[in-house]
Amino acid sequence: MLTAFRTFAKSKWAVGLLVVLALGLLVTGGSQMDVLGSLGPKHVVSAGDRSLSPAEFRSELDRIREQAQEQAGRALSFEELIGEGGLRQYLEQKSQQLGFVNWAWHAGIRPGKELVLRQIRQAPGFFDSVTGQFSEEQYRAALAENNATPEMFEAQLRDQYSTQHYGASLGAGMRLPRIYGAVLASQALETRDGRWFTVTQAMAGSAPAPTDAQLTTFMNQNADQLGLRLPETRTASLVLFDDGAAAASMPTEARILERFNFRRDALSLPEKRSFVTLTAPNRAAADRIAAALRAGQSPAEVARANSIQPAEYTDTPRSALGDPAVAAAVFGLAADQVSAPVQAGVGFVVAKVTAIQPGRAATLADVRDQVIAELRVEDARAAVYRRVEAYEKARQDGKTLDEAVREVGARMVRIPAIRQDGKLRNGQEINPPLPPQLLQSMWGLGKGAESEVVDMGQGQYFVVRLDDILPPSLPPLAGIREPLAQQWTLRENARLLNARAGALAARVRGGEDLAAVAASAGATIQTGTGLNRQSVEQYGQGVIAGVFSSGRGEPFSQQNSADTFVIGRTDRIAAAVPALAAPVAEQFRQRMAGDHVNAVGEMAIAAAAERSKAKYDEALARTSLGLPAEAPAAPASPAAPAAPPAQ
Repeated sequence: MLTAFRTFAKSKWAVGLLVVLALGLLVTGGSQMDVLGSLGPKHVVSAGDRSLSPAEFRSELDRIREQAQEQAGRALSFEELIGEGGLRQYLEQKSQQLGFVNWAWHAGIRPGKELVLRQIRQAPGFFDSVTGQFSEEQYRAALAENNATPEMFEAQLRDQYSTQHYGASLGAGMRLPRIYGAVLASQALETRDGRWFTVTQAMAGSAPAPTDAQLTTFMNQNADQLGLRLPETRTASLVLFDDGAAAASMPTEARILERFNFRRDALSLPEKRSFVTLTAPNRAAADRIAAALRAGQSPAEVARANSIQPAEYTDTPRSALGDPAVAAAVFGLAADQVSAPVQAGVGFVVAKVTAIQPGRAATLADVRDQVIAELRVEDARAAVYRRVEAYEKARQDGKTLDEAVREVGARMVRIPAIRQDGKLRNGQEINPPLPPQLLQSMWGLGKGAESEVVDMGQGQYFVVRLDDILPPSLPPLAGIREPLAQQWTLRENARLLNARAGALAARVRGGEDLAAVAASAGATIQTGTGLNRQSVEQYGQGVIAGVFSSGRGEPFSQQNSADTFVIGRTDRIAAAVPALAAPVAEQFRQRMAGDHVNAVGEMAIAAAAERSKAKYDEALARTSLGLPAEAPAAPASPAAPAAPPAQ
C-alpha cells in the first residue's frame, strides 16, 4: 500500500492535483479547504449521508403534481405548484426529514429486515390475483409504474419505521407531572360567591353635541389613528404621441399583397399529426415494443406489458417536438404505421401514427383581415416614432414642451391630483390604472420639471411634466363632520363612563359599604353564588374576570361590555373537591400529553437535522424543474398610457 502511494506521489497526476489545490487556495484565500467538493454531484437536499439528487427531486415533484392535477381537475405548471413559498416549505420539511433519518441511523435506530419484508408482504397490490401469493414480478412492476425501484421503496419503509418507532418511544417514555392536570382541574372546578352592581352610561351621563372647535382639535390629535390624513398628491401633464381616437388608415392593395406574399409560409396551416410514443431503456426492448405494435397490439397494452408509460400527442405540428430525430421519424410515417426504434435524448423511442391532418397553404382571403391589422399596427407605430423624433428635435431647437407638442401633433392629457399608489386623493381607483413607469417618473420629478421621452414598449412613448405637489393635509371639516362627531361622541362617552366607574370603585376600595355606594349611584346589588369560570355567558366577562381575579373580601372593577362597568366584591372562595377534581385532572393531563409529545418530537427532529448539517439548494431545485433559478417577481399590471378621468 505504501509503495502504491509513493508511486502515485511521483506521477504527473499528483502534480496536477497539487496545482488544483494551489489554485483553490489562491482563489478562496484558504477559507474553503473543500476545493474538490465542487467537482462532485450537486444535491437539492443533503443531510449527512442522506441526499436528494435533482433527478430524485424532479421525480417526487412529478408525483406530487400528478396528484394535485387530479384534485384540481386541470393541468398545473410547476410554478403554480410551488408558488407562494410552497417550494421552500417543501425543501425545509424534506431537509429535516433526511436530517432526522440520517441521525437516527447513526444513533443505532435501525429497523430489522424482517419488519420491512413483513410490511411489503401485507400490500394487496403485490399479490397475484390468481394464486393469492406474493409476486416478486408484480411487486417490481407496480413500483416501476410509479417510477420507483425496490431499493427506493424499501429504504422509504425503513425511514418510516425509524420515525414511527422513535415517536412511539417518546410517547411511551414521557409522562407529564400530575400537577399539570391538577392545576387546571383546580381552576376549572373552583367556585366563588360575589356581589356587584353595574355602572351604565346613563349613570355617567352622555356627551353633548360637539362644537366645531372640539371636532377640529379631535381631528388634529387623532388624524393618523382615524385614517383622516390625506397623503401627498401630485398633478401632471401627460404627453402622448399616438393618434388618440383617430381612425387607422387603410393600407393599399399593393402593400397588402406584398405582405401576404412575404408571410405566406408563416400564415399557412402546418401539417399536424396524432401519435403515441413509447420510450424503452435499450434497443432490445425497443425492438420488442415495435414488433408488438406491428403485430396489432394497442399502445396501452404494449406499455403495460413493458411497465412503461405511453405519451400521447393529439394534432401536434412538427415544430412542437423538441427532439429532431423523433420529429423526423413521426412525420415520415403514414397513418397507422409504426416507426423503427429511434435513438432519442433519453432511451429509444418507438412511435405509432394514429391520424394525419394535412397542412394547407393560406390564401389572401383567409388572412386578409390579419394582414391588414398587422400593417395598421406598423403604420401607427411608425407615426408615433416620427412624432417622437420630431418632438426631440423641437426641444433641442429650444422650443417649450407646449410648443413642441403643438408642432408635432402629439396630444396632452391632464392628470388630476393622484397619490403615489396611482389612486385619486380620496382613494378612488382610476380606470384604466396608470402604468408604474408613469407614477415612477412623476415621483422622480420636482415641481415644474419635465421627464425625458419614456419608452413603454410596444411602440408607446410618453413625456410627463409635474405641474403641482399637494402636501399631506386634513380634509375639510364640513365633508366629514357627521362621522367625526360620532367618533368624538363615542370617545367622550367612554371617558365619562370610565371616570364615573373609577370614582365609585375608589369609594369601595376606600372602605365604604358596597350597597351604599351602589344606592348613591342608583344601581342595584346583584349576588352570585357558586360561580365558576364557565359562567361567562350567564353573568358576563367582566363579572367572572373580577370575581376570579380578586381575593376573598377584596373589591374589583371591570368593564363588562362596551357601555357598562361592574364594581363588586368577592365574598367566598371554595376550592375544588379532590374526589371530583382527580378524574378531571387526569383528563387534562392526557389532553396536554399529546401536544407535549408533538412539541418535543418537532424539537427532536429539528435538532437531529441540525446535527446532520441538513441543508437545501432552492436555486438547484428550481432548475431541476426546468424553471429559472430565481422565482419571478410579481408581474406589474400592464397598462398603456391613457387619458385619466377628469375630476
